[in-house]
Amino acid sequence: MSNFVSYDHLSPSLQALATNLASVDIPRTIQEVLKEPKWKKELEDKIHALQKNETWDLVKKSEGKIPVGCKWVFTVKYNSDGSIEWYKTRLVAKGFTQTYGVDHQETITLVAKLNTIQVLLFLATNNDWQLQQLDVKNAFINGDLEEEVHMELPPGFDVTRTDGRHDKHAMEDLKEKLEREFEIKDFGSMRYLLGMEVARNQQDISVSQRKYTLDLLKETGMMGCKPVDTPMDPNLKLTKFQNSNPVDKGSQFMHTPYEEHMELAYRILKYLKGTVGKGLYFAKNEARTVETYTDVDWAHLMDDRQSTSGYCTFVWGNLVTWRSKKQNLVARSNTKAEFRVVAQGICQLLWLKLLLKELKVTSHQPMKIYCKNKAVINISHNQVHHDQTKHVEVDRHFIKEKLEEGTICMTYIPSAQQAADLLTKALARPAFEKLRDKLKLLNIFVPA
Repeated sequence: MSNFVSYDHLSPSLQALATNLASVDIPRTIQEVLKEPKWKKELEDKIHALQKNETWDLVKKSEGKIPVGCKWVFTVKYNSDGSIEWYKTRLVAKGFTQTYGVDHQETITLVAKLNTIQVLLFLATNNDWQLQQLDVKNAFINGDLEEEVHMELPPGFDVTRTDGRHDKHAMEDLKEKLEREFEIKDFGSMRYLLGMEVARNQQDISVSQRKYTLDLLKETGMMGCKPVDTPMDPNLKLTKFQNSNPVDKGSQFMHTPYEEHMELAYRILKYLKGTVGKGLYFAKNEARTVETYTDVDWAHLMDDRQSTSGYCTFVWGNLVTWRSKKQNLVARSNTKAEFRVVAQGICQLLWLKLLLKELKVTSHQPMKIYCKNKAVINISHNQVHHDQTKHVEVDRHFIKEKLEEGTICMTYIPSAQQAADLLTKALARPAFEKLRDKLKLLNIFVPA
């Protein structure tokens, strides 16, 4: 379908970008790789790196040991303008063939959270830090494996060839230390990270996913569609479910979608078409406040009457974390559902406080929580014990403890100013755009 759509509704700059989006056939088999010189070289480099790091020892098959299968996974890394940055090859073991307790125990791989990256971006804005992007080559194979794992030889592996402030000085010292420990690749100033395009000037940093959005529109044949103003129609009723986070609602019907579910999915794409130029904006701010907005859509799910929680957190006026999630228990009252999301918001604030402390950023002001439920605020500040509130005692005591410590303070906010409303329910255009602007989702590029 994408071969027949029109780019007529795109601005000239986006037309150029869409035209430059690279279309590369990703190989699925080792035979296809060996026919393409670029892929073949990348495969040979990866095998050499595995051997250089002494990732494995070649042994004979042992009786009683069932070797784990493996496969090559191929992908392409792109620049923000759609051009190819490099061809990437990864060898993965088929872990699903292992038996827990026999072949392996608990496993975990530590990676940076997106929330942490966003906190670092706003700190870089406020402190004029240099943003440098580095990549540790073959990072995952530098770890030590405690268990003995037998794995089949990788496809294409030739056994006969085996061998066993802008502080530039501080930045160079860091790079040298890393290079002594790992082989790293220096990408220079940060421009493109985890599918996000990063732009910077002297006053602010902006982050967008323009290329990712255009790729998605192109893949679904929606590049020439007419944009809409909101991702979800407040009047649309879905079978079994009512309104909430549009992507979350749409994903619940992936296996048995009906016409209204497809309509929702296409509406999300139409909304993205109209917001290609929007991105998250990090600006300098003198106010050293940490605050979160919490909201809940109580018992709105018709099939199980569960509620949807939503919160978003700002550090020094910049949005750094947000979440919209269905509660896993049925709340018997709106107050109980609100207590749960407020407790979740406090947990997020406490995590941010620890992260900022680790980054040597301290603030003596209590962190703020904005809630539109006056009953929750009153019960949290006062000793109230009776049967009607017994079911919320755990969350209430947790909230009250943090209030008495001076760690947080709770403030009432009208629904029209509650930014978290955007994460729990479908809103009409005026309310939606007002709250979206409050999140600092601004036009960074010329809109389509």
